[in-house]
Amino acid sequence: MRIRHCGSTGLRLSELGLGAATWGRDTDALEAIDMLKLFLDAGGSFIEASGLAGNGMAVDVVAQGLAACGRHRVSLVWRGGVRPDGPGAWAASGGRGDMLRSLDDSLARLGTDYVDVWLGEPDPRVPLHETLEALETARRSGRAHYVGLSHAPTWPLVEALVRAELTAEAPLALVEDEFSLLSTGAAPTVGALAARGVGFLVHSPLAAGVLTGKYRHTTPPDSRAASSHLRASVDPYLGEASRGVVEAVVRAAEGLDRAPLDVALAWARDFPGVSCVVVGPRTVRQLDQILEADGPLPAPIRQVLDEVAGVGAAVV
Repeated sequence: MRIRHCGSTGLRLSELGLGAATWGRDTDALEAIDMLKLFLDAGGSFIEASGLAGNGMAVDVVAQGLAACGRHRVSLVWRGGVRPDGPGAWAASGGRGDMLRSLDDSLARLGTDYVDVWLGEPDPRVPLHETLEALETARRSGRAHYVGLSHAPTWPLVEALVRAELTAEAPLALVEDEFSLLSTGAAPTVGALAARGVGFLVHSPLAAGVLTGKYRHTTPPDSRAASSHLRASVDPYLGEASRGVVEAVVRAAEGLDRAPLDVALAWARDFPGVSCVVVGPRTVRQLDQILEADGPLPAPIRQVLDEVAGVGAAVV
């Protein structure tokens, strides 16, 4: 697996990252640790998680994974802050106090004194400068070696970039957002960030598994769409508008003698300006299939898929 620089920074991450969104809830600790070992042995370098992942249980599972595999082998990309939201419930927060308290709580539970990257999530209830101040505080204190933003709308992202240029505070190393053949809205942003030396981290490159073709004819009983609490992540991609893109991926895969998963993943991974891609397998078997992915797509295939998805040439 290749290691890539994120933008023009010194941050280096593997081209694939392991998402821990289901750890502790849908993926038990033993399977998660087995996945982490397999992932690291294949050349992977980082986990992406948050204090809310797995209904809050992923933090402790990640801690077990770090203890089993060694903190030195794993880069942590941590996302957002959390706040109490009723008895036993938590919600995302961009408030400075909430962010720093939740980061310190996660660090204590993880048994480490830093995360490699901390991604703040803009909160419409909180001024952006407060979120950025929390990121800068963590960066200056060493609790986060690099900082960035996740799921940032256009104007907050522009504001953060301008602020960093003018003040040298909270310089963005990485921006994370959804990006796939079924969700291409971030395409212009990828190129614009690359031109400014900022890396781009893709999540949901397989559109919650829809781009694997598994839902073309039925809903597999062990799939996300068959789960009462995971189906909401799949539903947006199951409409008629998605059918043509999925069929194009399947036909391309047949012509290349590759799996549809492989084709869809390669398209996102090698899109100009993308630094790395987070995948979220729930089982070792699913991770095995992802790690079997082949090299880049032939240029004519990429061009056809770009056209089907409605993506123009990226400007880098």
